[in-house]
Amino acid sequence: MTGTHFSRLRDDFPLLARLVRGRRLAYLDSAATTQKPNEVIEALRRYYLEDNANTHRGVHFLSDRATDLYEAARERVRRFVNAARADEIVFVRGTTEAINLVAATFGRACLRVGDEIVVSAMEHHSNIVPWQIACEQAGAGLRVVPIGDDGEFLFEEFEKLIGPRTRLVAVTHVSNALGTVTPVRRIVERAHAAGVPVLLDGAQAVAHAAVDVQALDCDFYAFSGHKLYAPMGIGVLYGKAEWLARLPPYQGGGHMIRDVTFERTEYDAPPRKYEAGTPNVEGAVGLAAALDYVERIGMAAIGEHEAALLDYATARVGEIDGLRVIGTAREKGAILSFVVDGFTAQEVGTVLDRHGVAVRSGHHCALPAMRRFGVEGTARASFALYNNREDVDQLIEALRAVRR
Repeated sequence: MTGTHFSRLRDDFPLLARLVRGRRLAYLDSAATTQKPNEVIEALRRYYLEDNANTHRGVHFLSDRATDLYEAARERVRRFVNAARADEIVFVRGTTEAINLVAATFGRACLRVGDEIVVSAMEHHSNIVPWQIACEQAGAGLRVVPIGDDGEFLFEEFEKLIGPRTRLVAVTHVSNALGTVTPVRRIVERAHAAGVPVLLDGAQAVAHAAVDVQALDCDFYAFSGHKLYAPMGIGVLYGKAEWLARLPPYQGGGHMIRDVTFERTEYDAPPRKYEAGTPNVEGAVGLAAALDYVERIGMAAIGEHEAALLDYATARVGEIDGLRVIGTAREKGAILSFVVDGFTAQEVGTVLDRHGVAVRSGHHCALPAMRRFGVEGTARASFALYNNREDVDQLIEALRAVRR
């Protein structure tokens, strides 16, 4: 798909047509959440107009329809990430709940006093705090892989942290604060050589490049729908079948049981064991529609388009006096974080907003990474398939206004 075709894709996203403060909207906050294309919005509308009902336990027509759509969405996700089986796909609220699910259940089943969990210094809080809680409950410890001055994952330091007490490695696929793409295949290979399972936080990866969990050989992979052009409130935990069978339930309630008495409960098989309560059927329907949309465009084409935009933006911000990019790894996702001398990140974001440019300002739920670079926060421009050079040029003009 050519750049011209990508420019036309902006028309698929109705919110991008609105004016902000009287100006064209340059939406550069897709790492926080993506805008939604018409066909995802229409899928949600059609679900509520034609199919809305609770799933699995009903015998009437609408319940059957809702169940079929929900399970079809699971199969759609399976194909998207190339999981071996549909029952390796657990629907959750988002990446945060997926990681909390693994941390809580793995902690109860596998962590003991003196054990260790390995994370990296660039993790989102959602891939730090759940492990801190699990370690505190078990008497285990957290080990942290340092990162270089360019934001690179220091693989040699990672290797030194893998030891006889390491029970799990949990690292990001793409850093939300720095854009760094971590060497996930090497990480998994090294961890597995020591008999250690690996969880990958894929929140910032799945919308930008094809993900094949079997090729990665990771044990768990977590991502959110709302960063992938789908609705908020739906996410995915991929888990290898043997792990999902081994770990205990995360929550108790309806749908996750086979039998209940006051003396004991027999749990259902995965993924139902981890999906207590009424599911987010409309979210799953919207996610399936979003996957259809991005795969029709092509994940490779999306990645190439965004990489070209990132290169263009990185070159152009070099024109701004006093601007410093935070995170200059050799391989980066579609994220550009920066600081401007003499201004807080919030001040930068406020001025950009006056010019119709939406960026994220703050610590991006990655305070340890920010402090590694001696800043309390950055302004972060993040790119998606609907962005173009006009958005970047609008960002640069707004940054010139900051300097003025």
